[in-house]
Amino acid sequence: MLRAFFVGLSENQTLRNFAERSALGRRVSGRFVAGTEITDAVRAAQNVNRSGMSVTIDNLGENVTNPDEARHSAQLYHQILEAIAANNLNANISLKLTHMGLDVDEKLARELVSALVAKATSMNPPGFVRVDMEGSHYTQRTLDFVHELHGLPGNGNSVGTVIQAYLRRSEKDVEKLLADGIRIRLCKGAYKEPAEIAFAAKSEVDQSYIRLMKTLMKSGIYHGLATHDEHLIQQAEEFATREKLAPETFEFQMLYGIRRDLQQSLVRSGWRVRIYVPFGTEWYPYFMRRLGERPANVLFIARHMLRS
Repeated sequence: MLRAFFVGLSENQTLRNFAERSALGRRVSGRFVAGTEITDAVRAAQNVNRSGMSVTIDNLGENVTNPDEARHSAQLYHQILEAIAANNLNANISLKLTHMGLDVDEKLARELVSALVAKATSMNPPGFVRVDMEGSHYTQRTLDFVHELHGLPGNGNSVGTVIQAYLRRSEKDVEKLLADGIRIRLCKGAYKEPAEIAFAAKSEVDQSYIRLMKTLMKSGIYHGLATHDEHLIQQAEEFATREKLAPETFEFQMLYGIRRDLQQSLVRSGWRVRIYVPFGTEWYPYFMRRLGERPANVLFIARHMLRS
């Protein structure tokens, strides 16, 4: 119920325009968004690295409306990759295809993302580009693109994607991705989807996540398990111990500003942890989806506002 409410708010353009332009909105979102500039993302990434964790940086945005916006988005990502190299960050990047112009000019989007992957492969050490998953309307197009891009010479270790456990199709998608050796970030899913294509009950989503998680962990490919759910994390830890999987064969992934205590606990226990660090002016949809995913986030914001 709460999740559906906040997903609905994330799609409200009037509220988005107000929030992204207001000082109050930027202040409230600061817990979960590093800032609006690349320098803000670099500073946050440096702090995370000092805490013993790696980073993926995301310039927030989606559904650009013209080619110039897509090119501008891609240029920002080139600058992020340059900043990663210049500051010796333990970091990679995450991007959305609609932010690269998928709905405007698919050929252009492919060219822009291909150029970013080429830049990542040329870095020392080589970088990595995670193609994020969006709503179900984009699932097949995103997977087709990632399979194609991953198959190009030299790209194999520098591009991966995301699978959402709540989609009923995900098990077959994982099989195909693993057959091509593609790295996966597994998450529960943050979009509102109809029951015929997505599990609605938390118990069903959790069961799907655990099934897919075990498949990924046994695959011999380096994957990311994105969750703040302590039950799922415990399941992963126990499975890794039982199957004698070394900590360096996978990583937990968590969101900037959420469950910092759990992040540090995992690091102290010897597990690898990567933090998703978002930045940019178009933060509103991301922020609302994070509130919907975890009621504690809403309570945190309320307490923060009362203290201010």
